[in-house]
Amino acid sequence: MTAVSISKMSEISLGARDMLPMALAAATYGAAFGLLASQSGFSFGQSLSMSALVFGGSAQLVALDQLTAGAGITAAILAGAALNMRILLITASMRAALVNRPWWQVALGVYLATDASVALMQTAKSRGALASYWYLCGGGAFLLLVWILATSLGALMSQGIPDPARLGLDFAIVAVFVALLPGLWRGRNDLLPWSAAAGVVLMFTWMFPSQASWALILGAIIGAITAGVTHDD
Repeated sequence: MTAVSISKMSEISLGARDMLPMALAAATYGAAFGLLASQSGFSFGQSLSMSALVFGGSAQLVALDQLTAGAGITAAILAGAALNMRILLITASMRAALVNRPWWQVALGVYLATDASVALMQTAKSRGALASYWYLCGGGAFLLLVWILATSLGALMSQGIPDPARLGLDFAIVAVFVALLPGLWRGRNDLLPWSAAAGVVLMFTWMFPSQASWALILGAIIGAITAGVTHDD
């Protein structure tokens, strides 16, 4: 094995190690999705493939909500895609690690990009460490593995938990996102887009309480647009 290969493996291992706390938090979220998807009529294979292909926790739950409400596949895809517009900003913040790489490496990096990836990168920068491409891939791949395993476990457990809401498992998305917030905050530049997104969500929820999932989608869009207009990266 060459020195370059050893260096890559070392960076991948370091990324996976640093992702461990966030991956354990996301496991609760993934198990909750597996439970809710299974009890909404998804087969084990459908739940697993959605987590592997979409790899977008909040987007998966919003799409699931649209499907169970009878909105149809097109509405579910649009809802999930709109909520994941924030990924455009996430990948923009990772551009230093993605620039001048082969297309397949860029595609892999974008696929593994999540809120946790940004939190991991910011944590690395705060320590004075370099958030390299392979470091981010190591963290993202480890998170993906944990996410798929947690979804599988949740789907398998679904028969033994008749009502996930009674145990508060449907609140997992909120709990995990709140846990990630400190790592995502980068300073005063984040205040305006975060405030815009939160304000839209609160206003839409107050005006249309029965359409709360669309409030999240609209908030994500407005937050992304605000960040883009203010050149926040």
